[in-house]
Amino acid sequence: MTERRDQERVHQKGAVTLRGKRVPTSTTDQRLLDSREPADWLHADPWRVMRIQAEFVEGFGSLAELGPAVSVFGSARIPPGHPTYAMAQEVGAELVRAGFAVITGGGPGIMEAANRGAAEAGGTSVGLGIELPFEAGLNEHVNMGINFRYFFVRKTMFVKYSEGFVVLPGGVGTLDELFEAITLVQTGKITSFPIVLLGNGFWGPLLDWIRDTLLAEGMIAPEDLELVRTTDDPVEGVRWIVEARADRGAAPFTPGV
Repeated sequence: MTERRDQERVHQKGAVTLRGKRVPTSTTDQRLLDSREPADWLHADPWRVMRIQAEFVEGFGSLAELGPAVSVFGSARIPPGHPTYAMAQEVGAELVRAGFAVITGGGPGIMEAANRGAAEAGGTSVGLGIELPFEAGLNEHVNMGINFRYFFVRKTMFVKYSEGFVVLPGGVGTLDELFEAITLVQTGKITSFPIVLLGNGFWGPLLDWIRDTLLAEGMIAPEDLELVRTTDDPVEGVRWIVEARADRGAAPFTPGV
């Protein structure tokens, strides 16, 4: 039984697919950031820089002509048939109808749903995968996919080639992506970047805490509360993103193309 489970394990390491006992027990990011590893491996850091550079070049080269795009984030654990899965699928389709490509992390759950909605609507469905110990590769609805070794390279691609974020219910990874986006807008590292939260019931308690604790304690400014907007309606969320694009004077494009 153990041997069978080993054979079923699939791991994507950059462009290389590994299965079974060839699946590594640590990730490239982990080895890069682990200061406890042997000194001889630390001396190889200049070679790592070249690998990191190659990932940036691959990402920039693949996505440079993508056109207007929006990133969709959410839990990898939401199964088909769940109301949140259906919401993500709808928002993927609505974004395509509004003229955007859809970018996700390329995995299952919400990512799969948004990619599925985009692909079935005839749009560009992008998956930016990441090397993890037990990930199964990009979902089948991705029609443009890139696998990354390094989280920070992947995160750069999400921000550089997106004109906004749509965030659905999710866990730690989703919260990381959400607060990173808020931080980039708040600090002026990116401009005119709409952040839409889908699911009032899910996000409401978090926003209440931000208002009642962070704002009340003076940890944030009142205008920081305006950096995100929440709705239960994917159509309304996409409309906000379209309006934000028009407000900053971006060149028009033909919806559905």
